[in-house]
Amino acid sequence: MEIEFWWLLALPLFFALGWLAARIDIKQVVKESRALPRSYFAGLNFLLNEQQDKAIDAFIEAVRIDPQTIELHFALGSLFRRRGETDRAIRMHQILVDREDLNEDQRLQALAELGQDFLKAGLLDRAEAVFLKLRDTREKDMALRYLLEIYQQEKDWAKAIEVAGALPDHEGLMWRREVANFHCELAASALADSRYDEVRRQVEEAFSINRRCVRASLLLGDVLAAEGRDEEALETWKRIESQDPVYLALAAERIMDAYGRLGRVEQGHQLLKAWLERHASLDLLDELFHWELEKQGPKAAYDLVREELKRNPTLLGLDKLLEAALLAAPAEQRSDIELVKQLIHGHTRKVARYRCDACGFKARQFHWRCPACGGWETYPPRRTEEFDLTP
Repeated sequence: MEIEFWWLLALPLFFALGWLAARIDIKQVVKESRALPRSYFAGLNFLLNEQQDKAIDAFIEAVRIDPQTIELHFALGSLFRRRGETDRAIRMHQILVDREDLNEDQRLQALAELGQDFLKAGLLDRAEAVFLKLRDTREKDMALRYLLEIYQQEKDWAKAIEVAGALPDHEGLMWRREVANFHCELAASALADSRYDEVRRQVEEAFSINRRCVRASLLLGDVLAAEGRDEEALETWKRIESQDPVYLALAAERIMDAYGRLGRVEQGHQLLKAWLERHASLDLLDELFHWELEKQGPKAAYDLVREELKRNPTLLGLDKLLEAALLAAPAEQRSDIELVKQLIHGHTRKVARYRCDACGFKARQFHWRCPACGGWETYPPRRTEEFDLTP
């Protein structure tokens, strides 16, 4: 390949221009670095050496020396909040909010950070006031999400419904579940006060948002049963099988009580057994087990659990089987069965908890809303062992 003569003349020029640009950049970096307080670099050094407490002290000193380090204010405030030092985070972000030299974007960011500080500190009224100010700004979406969390913590379901309707991604699956449950919370409160018309109104709202809302079916059946309309209540609860059969166990006791009031206990018993055959459930088995034990005796309860164990072998089922066997066994055999039952029971305590589908949080009690992550209907009435057995 031949080299053009003019290339030889151009190469020194390119080198000269590159050298000049590098010199300019270096001078700018040196100038900016000299303008920063030495404590800023000390803070960076502490961070690199994983000495966070000393780094924070150094950065605070840098902020004191040079109040213009706005981004450092934001970084420190967020760091304090993550560490749980909400008082220091609030002071840091309040200083920014009160400054007059901030532009509009920086002021909104400072307010948003301050609202999160108040929320983390549990000062819900002050957090609400901040996010309400941000609701008509470019930070609207973020403010609405935090307001929704605040109203759920305060159990102000009417405000939660209003805010949820203003979210940009409303009407998605998770949104429908959440808002339907907000209406169910209002319905449950009205039911406790025997305000049956209000219960119906809230249940209808829940169904209009989510036709598969099991909780609304349970509440509607409760209203009908309270009014003495057991046949209609039963039909309402039976619909749960088509909505989500995982929740059938929640209706089991209600159904047996209603059939008992109608004088058709055996019909209710057969219905629950049919459900158990179609939809394996440890809670449903538990309900049937106790009914058999009380009404038919240990032998009937033993036979019930034995048949279910053949279909769905579980430690919790085995524990029930041993309980029935212990009651039916001769006196001389009970000590041996009791010993085995105690060994099994020690293991069943670990697998008898409910578990959230979203975050994995476990608890012994069923919740419509997960206590850990706050998800609605992410905490089905299925024991941990049932999750482990699911393919």
